[in-house]
Amino acid sequence: MKSTLLGLSLTLLTTFSHAEQTKPAIEGFGFYYDVPNHAPIAEQATFKVVFDVADAAQKGKQNNSINSLARFINMHIAHGVKPENIQLALVVHGGASVDLLENSFYKQRFNSDNKNQQLISQLLAHNTVVYVCGQSATHMKVKQGQLIPGVQMALSAMTAHALLQQQGYTLNPF
Repeated sequence: MKSTLLGLSLTLLTTFSHAEQTKPAIEGFGFYYDVPNHAPIAEQATFKVVFDVADAAQKGKQNNSINSLARFINMHIAHGVKPENIQLALVVHGGASVDLLENSFYKQRFNSDNKNQQLISQLLAHNTVVYVCGQSATHMKVKQGQLIPGVQMALSAMTAHALLQQQGYTLNPF
C-alpha cells in the first residue's frame, strides 16, 4: 500500500512538474496537469468558447471560475493548439459583476485588492472578450467607468450569450 501511494505521489509530482515547465501564456494563473495519453487534438483545431460566471469570489480572493479560462488557454497552447485558434468569451453576471471592478473601485468598496484584475487583463490580451451583464451591473451599482479596462457592458447576460452564439461560440458546460 505504501509503495503504491509513493508511486502515485511521484507520478503526480512528475506530471505536475512537467506542466509547470511549459511557460504559460497566462502567467500566474490557469494551472493544469499534463495528460500524456489524452486523445489527440488536431493541429488545425479551433476553439470559440464562452464561459458563464455568476458566482462572486470571496472578497479579496480570486474567482476560480474566471481562472478556468486561463487554464483552458494554457493547457491547450501547451498541448499544441495555436494561440490564434483559441477565441474565448467571458460573460459575467449576478454577484460576480463586482469581480470586474477596477482595483481602486474594488478596494474602495471592499477594503481589499481585486485579485481578479491581473487575470482579466491577461485574458483580454490573449484573444478573450469579457462582458458584464448590464442588468446585474446596474443592480450591483457597478458603472462602466469602474470596470477593468477592456471589459464591455452588455445589455444583459442573455443578450451577450445570444449574440456570441450567433458568432459561432459554444457554451462551456461547466
